[in-house]
Amino acid sequence: MNQRDDSPSFRNYLDERKALLNFLREDIGRGDITSNSVLKPNLLASSTILCKDSEQAVVAGLREVGIVFDLCKCSCKSLVDEGSIVSHGNEVMKIKGRARDILKAERTALNLLMRMSGIATETKKFVEVVKKISKDIEIAGTRKTAPGLRFFDKKAIKIGGGRAHRNSLDEMVLIKDNHLVLTGSIRESISSAKKLVGNNIKVECEVTDLQSAIEAINYGADIIMLDNFSPQEVENANRVLKELGLRQKCLLEISGGISLANVSQFAKSIPDIISVGSLTHSVKSVDFSLEVDLSL
Repeated sequence: MNQRDDSPSFRNYLDERKALLNFLREDIGRGDITSNSVLKPNLLASSTILCKDSEQAVVAGLREVGIVFDLCKCSCKSLVDEGSIVSHGNEVMKIKGRARDILKAERTALNLLMRMSGIATETKKFVEVVKKISKDIEIAGTRKTAPGLRFFDKKAIKIGGGRAHRNSLDEMVLIKDNHLVLTGSIRESISSAKKLVGNNIKVECEVTDLQSAIEAINYGADIIMLDNFSPQEVENANRVLKELGLRQKCLLEISGGISLANVSQFAKSIPDIISVGSLTHSVKSVDFSLEVDLSL
């Protein structure tokens, strides 16, 4: 997309640990009264995280799981690499520590692993479909993420082979329908944005018809987003833009109503980007389980 790297990141490792610590605090509250009341304080245990899903899955979130257990003073060892394909019964991590600490971290760790692996798995499915048509098409996420989880959601998309796209509003200009309602002009919106951000930040404009797409390109948009176009409308727009000599002047993104059932139809027009909100707003988690035992 010829813009700055969109890799999701915290300012530093300590910020990431702080976010994960807050997740733990949310789950633990004032303490795990169940484990504290039935388990001896210094009882040691080991445990294994394994895939229980009926379908193959892409593993994502092992680093985060490791930090969660480390925050609870447990040691852990990953048995597979991030992005690996696993099936039912495959072990992905071993953990050792006090039994109380393992169980204290369990739910937060599994929640992250299950969600991130679900996002990565679904992303990979989309990527595999479009790459059969063109290796140049990118599957991108959107900002339709759960508050507080965007870093982890976006990272999972990248592990699945997709593109994070915008992580936050300060990364690029994306002029959407509500902006145009308020300004009343594609030309003025693009012109104003370019004056403010200069040439180092890309300007994208969402359009809902072919004429608006032509207008946006002519006024300098670096990327145009065809929003809620049908596959036939995308094909027609692509053809007309080529005939007018405009297609090579900008990147073409398709968004709205994209699913695994229809993404190949959209991909036939060879857009540069296909953005899919369902990757993060309708996550189907991968089933992982933690099994504990007393053998060390």
